Amino acid sequence: MSSNKDLKKSLTKLQYHVTQEHGTEAPFSGELNDCKEEGIYKCICCDSELFISDSKFDSGTGWPSFFDCINKDKIDFKEDSSHMMVRIEVSCKKCGAHLGHVFSDGPEPTGLRYCINSASLSFKKS
Repeated sequence: MSSNKDLKKSLTKLQYHVTQEHGTEAPFSGELNDCKEEGIYKCICCDSELFISDSKFDSGTGWPSFFDCINKDKIDFKEDSSHMMVRIEVSCKKCGAHLGHVFSDGPEPTGLRYCINSASLSFKKS
């Protein structure tokens, strides 16, 4: 795992803000929001494989959305009551990077919508 100092050097200001300071990118601004290619979405900080393109869908929210993660053991879930609402925050279990939130308004088969910041992900084509 990278140290905080190493991450500040290797990540953009936005990537650092999102993953380390629990920030968010503006809707429809992330480079992976409209990505339709087949591949794997990984944690930008530690390269852990988190989501696959087969579970990505267009939620219309402006952030990459997935109805499932590769493995629930790779994600941490925590109640987030910031911004006067209660949500479930998702972060990378390996390094603790903030990814986004998960909601129960997604499509079948899971009914979930992982709303993830592009800035927290890298993408590797299949």
